[in-house]
Amino acid sequence: MSSKTCCATAAFATAGVIAGYCAYRYYQETNRVKIPTEWKQVGTLQNLYVYPIKSCGPVILESAECTNMGLRSGWLRDRFLMVVDEKFNFITARAYPDLLTVHPQVRSSILTLNHDDMEPVHINLAEVVALQSPKIARVWSVPVPVFDCGYEPNEWFSRLVDKSSDKYRLVYYASQQCRSLRSTTNKFYKFTKNDTGALPDEVPFNLINEASVEDLNKRLVECQVSHRNFRPNFVLKGANPYDEDNWKFVKIGENVFEIIKACTRCIMTTIDPETGVRNPKADPLATLKTYRQIEDPEVRRTAGATPRFGIQMALRSAPGGLVSLNDPIYVA
Repeated sequence: MSSKTCCATAAFATAGVIAGYCAYRYYQETNRVKIPTEWKQVGTLQNLYVYPIKSCGPVILESAECTNMGLRSGWLRDRFLMVVDEKFNFITARAYPDLLTVHPQVRSSILTLNHDDMEPVHINLAEVVALQSPKIARVWSVPVPVFDCGYEPNEWFSRLVDKSSDKYRLVYYASQQCRSLRSTTNKFYKFTKNDTGALPDEVPFNLINEASVEDLNKRLVECQVSHRNFRPNFVLKGANPYDEDNWKFVKIGENVFEIIKACTRCIMTTIDPETGVRNPKADPLATLKTYRQIEDPEVRRTAGATPRFGIQMALRSAPGGLVSLNDPIYVA
């Protein structure tokens, strides 16, 4: 790696530490959340996932660092990359389900793209950060700064998505601060300016209760699903089905999260995460709509008929703590 790349990488990392600390201090000073002192253990952490590229496959981990912007393990960060079209608008597996069958890996600063029908491609993220100038992309109409990852991954994704040569681009989030809230962010919830992460749809941490998935499978007639259909960061083992509806805070190990909202679900849940094939009867979404609707009528008017399944959370303890498989999970 060149000295220019090393210096730029070090500067970028140092700026990230400072920005993350400032964001945390600002939040603590302006939003004094009262952290519970009494907790009840409900289970343990069964699975831990990071999704480096929005809408692509996960990386399975045994431990990770919790930051205000999501899970991190070195250069591996949750939803810090995404695919955009020629106008730099984000695309997702909702419209392009083949994205789910991309399996990224990150070793040091090298991102590798893997797919059963494509040759692997390697991208040095440190060089992308050092050599590229930020451009503006959009996530849900919100402008976000990004680095273009270059011709090779762009051509790779273009061939995968629609067999074109250069229509789509892979981009890397070019900031160490959470992106801005979109104007339509629901005012019923406790979103703050530090709760949106880099490129996720809403918040940087998602938890699924395995018992709720098992209960859903008992209701499904012609298919079965796994927690992978719901793209969680954390999978909880040991609780009762839908206990999560009544929690306000979750603690994993020593890391405290506030539940911002229930996770409302879309058609992405109907796509097999292994094959990218849609369920012909729109399950499990169709079944979830029969019994997992939002109950508050005022909130329902804004959320529509999207069912809830899983919880969306933001970090409330100091960033930098580790979560590991089999950590106890407590709630309040």
